[in-house]
Amino acid sequence: MPRIAPLEPPYAPELQAHFDRIMPPGVPPLRLFRTLATSERAWTKFRAGSLLDRGPLPLREREIVIDRTCALTRCAYEWGVHVAYFADRAGLTGEQVRATVLEPATAACWSEAEQALIAAIDALHHRATWNEEEFTAIKRHYDDAQILEVILLCGFYRTVAYLANGLALPLEAGTARFPDAA
Repeated sequence: MPRIAPLEPPYAPELQAHFDRIMPPGVPPLRLFRTLATSERAWTKFRAGSLLDRGPLPLREREIVIDRTCALTRCAYEWGVHVAYFADRAGLTGEQVRATVLEPATAACWSEAEQALIAAIDALHHRATWNEEEFTAIKRHYDDAQILEVILLCGFYRTVAYLANGLALPLEAGTARFPDAA
């Protein structure tokens, strides 16, 4: 059971409209969203600071950032949601999805640009900065707007991990589970 009970339908019309804008048709709002919506302030701040729009990164790179950040923070809830809803659309193979959790940035399944991206994500997670070599590597493949987006996504999804993990949110039905290290 989650530590804070999420809202249950029916939702207030304004809240339902928000859910309808961010959820695919026919998919009920995520438990995370319904839990945050128990506090108008938390829900408003989450939406205002969120990165639920497309942004300057292609979907594939965006999902690599999110999946790796969620894996590093051991946020099975959000990792599972993103893998279930976006991995195929982002063109991530099963090997790559598994690698977001279990492999180093240098795993052979990634392109050179993706290896630089994953090394940058790892560095931000572990040290909250990049050394010159890491920055030079990511800068070789991504422009300034994309680099800023990487930083913002890492920070935002770390916050999402704090919420999902801290609230002990149960995994959503039909979402992916962390792979076993075998």
